[in-house]
Amino acid sequence: MKRRLLFLFVFVQFAVHGQGVSEAYKPGEWLKFRIHYGFLNASYATLHVKTDTVQDVPVYHVVGNGKTTGFASIFFKVDDTYESYFDKENGKPYKFIRKVDEGGYTKDIEINFNYNKDEAILNDKKNNKKFNFTIKDSIQDLISAFYYLRNNYKAKDLVIGESIVLNMLYDDDGIFKFKLKYLGKEILKTKFGKVECLKFRPYVQSGRVFKEQESLSLWVSNDMNKIPIRIKADLTVGSLKADLDGYNGLMHQFKIIMD
Repeated sequence: MKRRLLFLFVFVQFAVHGQGVSEAYKPGEWLKFRIHYGFLNASYATLHVKTDTVQDVPVYHVVGNGKTTGFASIFFKVDDTYESYFDKENGKPYKFIRKVDEGGYTKDIEINFNYNKDEAILNDKKNNKKFNFTIKDSIQDLISAFYYLRNNYKAKDLVIGESIVLNMLYDDDGIFKFKLKYLGKEILKTKFGKVECLKFRPYVQSGRVFKEQESLSLWVSNDMNKIPIRIKADLTVGSLKADLDGYNGLMHQFKIIMD
């Protein structure tokens, strides 16, 4: 569990892929995930799609929250908020906010994307520092990437063993390439019933949190919603599992396999 529970949860959701602009989700969509660390029901994480404007531009405003609960909060308290404001038409982000408090580890970051100047300005409010990054290529933040990929990658175009690569900026470490390998289809048993999923293997940095680069597995619903169903991670200490626990306001009917 260590640090960045919500970061882990959101980070591995980038596999989600869709068909056409704004067809996979709509305002009001709400997803809830139950996260287990070993035998502990460690925390919950939610994602909520809203609408807003940034400099008179209509945008989606997505808020992600994560908190430890019950017995787990005695050992490690987490209270994280992630927000993204991104274009309704093309999915490009305009603003990203990250406020985290994880067992004494805190962050308070805001990123503003200026496409006229091809730059992103990261404001580290906690340390009173600012960083400038050049964004000549397409760029996503931690949250906007989830929704961008839902609308811009089709299941029929995925090839087993091949990867999706995406430019990402979410912290003062700078822009990096996120890589996600498609592994094929698999049926999972969930609290809602059996769900046909597409399985992915995100590549992550080994050492600090994860055992190896291939320590994560992600299952995404093979329907028109393209929502995460399950995440598993082998950490340097223990293991983590996240399951879809609730949903509301989906764009399409959630596809359940009937026995």
